[in-house]
Amino acid sequence: MSRAFGVTAGLDPEIASPLAARCQELGYHSIWSNDHPGAKGLETLASYAKGADRIDLGVAVIALDRQSPEEIAADIERLGLDKGRLWLGIGAGFTEKPLTTVREALPGLREALPDVRLVLAAMGPKMCAFAGAEWDGTFFNWITPEFAAKARGWVEDGARDAGRERPTVFGYVRTAVGVDAEDRLAKDESFYRDMHQGYRKHFDRQGAPEGTVGVAADNAGDAQEELSRYRAIDVPVVRALASATLEDMSGLAEAAAPGV
Repeated sequence: MSRAFGVTAGLDPEIASPLAARCQELGYHSIWSNDHPGAKGLETLASYAKGADRIDLGVAVIALDRQSPEEIAADIERLGLDKGRLWLGIGAGFTEKPLTTVREALPGLREALPDVRLVLAAMGPKMCAFAGAEWDGTFFNWITPEFAAKARGWVEDGARDAGRERPTVFGYVRTAVGVDAEDRLAKDESFYRDMHQGYRKHFDRQGAPEGTVGVAADNAGDAQEELSRYRAIDVPVVRALASATLEDMSGLAEAAAPGV
């Protein structure tokens, strides 16, 4: 199983660069950042690129209600990011018709970003099928191993109906390791559970008890066992629930590293 590492956008460059170097040493497939109104994920990727020269770089996800394809393309050029290493996650954001939004945006994204692999944020069956039919990858978020298998099936259905191979399936797996791991996971999850109607439906659809969607482990061995359950995701992205220090981030990366 491939595995990637992810953090929240805006991580101090003096931490992000050596963290990326450590993830590269540990054998991670790629290193990711999210994107939010307070910090651009692509800028965090630029810091990663200064520390790691081989592994892929990903941002998941940029919301179309905040940035246009042209603005995204301009940022990639400004930051000098290697398009050959880039996975660009796209989401509808807080729009009334998410599927229509991303469907109508895809031609413009392809035109503005012809050399970039585009990944669609997907939770429900229609969005997953669309990802399978027309995108280079799909990105799950806040998902149990069991529901990941179901969602992967929807992606496969879309790809089959379109007569193409299934695209790469990525997914954030919130991961905390240590004595307060359960509290960290529960706190992060509670924020998303009531963020908007799409997330509320997503969590309700899975039926998982609060504070259980992700990995909260006492030690590295337990973390590895829990992460291994996400077999339906081609590249699980270990989304770090740790203090924003190099020591804590690196420690989590080491505990969750592929092949450990």
